[in-house]
Amino acid sequence: MMDYVGNSLQTRGAEHYTLHGSKGEGMNFLYVRNGLGLEIWFSLDRAGDPSRVIYCGDNMGYFAPCGYVAPQYYDGNGTGFLKSFTAGFFTTCGLTAVGSPCTDAGEELPLHGTVSNIPARLLGVEESESGLIISLKISDESLFGRKLVMNRTYTVSYLENSFEVKDTVTNSGDDVSPYMILYHCNMGYPLLSENSIVKIPNRGITPRNGHAAKYTESALIPEKPQMGYEERCYYYDVSENGGEAKVGIYNPDIEKGLVMQYDKIVLPCFTEWKLMGKRDYVLGLEPGNCTPDGRDVLRKNGSLKFLKVNESARTAVKFSFIKDSTIFKEIF
Repeated sequence: MMDYVGNSLQTRGAEHYTLHGSKGEGMNFLYVRNGLGLEIWFSLDRAGDPSRVIYCGDNMGYFAPCGYVAPQYYDGNGTGFLKSFTAGFFTTCGLTAVGSPCTDAGEELPLHGTVSNIPARLLGVEESESGLIISLKISDESLFGRKLVMNRTYTVSYLENSFEVKDTVTNSGDDVSPYMILYHCNMGYPLLSENSIVKIPNRGITPRNGHAAKYTESALIPEKPQMGYEERCYYYDVSENGGEAKVGIYNPDIEKGLVMQYDKIVLPCFTEWKLMGKRDYVLGLEPGNCTPDGRDVLRKNGSLKFLKVNESARTAVKFSFIKDSTIFKEIF
């Protein structure tokens, strides 16, 4: 193929961009194309999270009303996180707090933690005939406080429409640290509509609260955008095969879908966040090592995870994008 092009960026590769305008002024992005129809914008100033994913011309994720917001505007008080929650294809939540704001062990913890508002250091981009490997480092460290370092690697395939994120979080401090991580994956229009098919093979489902419990039977059925829609959350015991879990969504209207694949042993929890509001129209498919109930709740029920000094934890999620509904049916 390379004999036909003057520069590889003619068909695929990575380009570094800086955004201008409004609260996104100065934000850095790595824009990646794989030459097969997959386009990804990695937000380097927001932990390297993929803010937008386009597959063969159609948007896959949800983009919140606030749009791009640089980390200097982050509000760490209570639910101030939502003022800069771009959502995007996924937002990393953690690394010592996920879910509801709370006070735990004398520490005030904001909604979904702070890691998604920490700029990532771009260590390098390696390219081969099979794809791109993007290496990042996110430092969640402070004087007299926690010292967690996340080494993040993205692999974007040139052979198929897929990409994978692999994270290694290491406690580089001198004390045991809580460790919470959740991949807040946000499905948006046109991948998400009332005609989308959502698959979460499971051995059980638990509604987060009484409101969600009223609608458990329709948890996996998307709806049209509605005024005043109250969010519903469900926790799943996702089925797995040898530790490998798969969930997915497919919209026959655009003949496109995606499959998420991850190791349930290291990410044992799975949350569905269903919000079918007008403009607030998003379906969260969220693997994690915790539920989003707040660190205080997890500590009380004994499910809070910790990292010892110099201990590391590794997680990974793979996203595969498909057109063929037959393949989707075969998987699920």
